[in-house]
Amino acid sequence: MHSSVIGKIEKANRYARETDRITFDRLSLTFRGDNDTHRVSLDADAWQCNCHYFESWKTCAHVLAIQKIMGQMLPEAAQTSPFPAAPEGAAVGETASA
Repeated sequence: MHSSVIGKIEKANRYARETDRITFDRLSLTFRGDNDTHRVSLDADAWQCNCHYFESWKTCAHVLAIQKIMGQMLPEAAQTSPFPAAPEGAAVGETASA
C-alpha cells in the first residue's frame, strides 16, 4: 500500500477517536421505534420528530437517544433536554434513591 494512503488511514483513525473535532449542524435520520418509524431532524439547534409525544413536549425518546449517541458532536444548544437526566440503565419514570 502506498505510504501516503497509510498516513491518511492513520489520520482518519485518530480523527474518529477525537469526536470533539466534529459538530453536526444539520442532521436528518429515520428512527425505527418500537411501534413505528419516525423522522428525526436537527437544523440550527432545533430538533424535530414526527412522533405524537414530540408535538406536546418538543422532545421525545427518539431525540433523547440521538442526543445520547451523538453527545458532544452536537452543538451545545442541541445537547440539552427539558427532562432531568435519568441514571444510566434506569427505567423510564424510575428515579435514583437518595
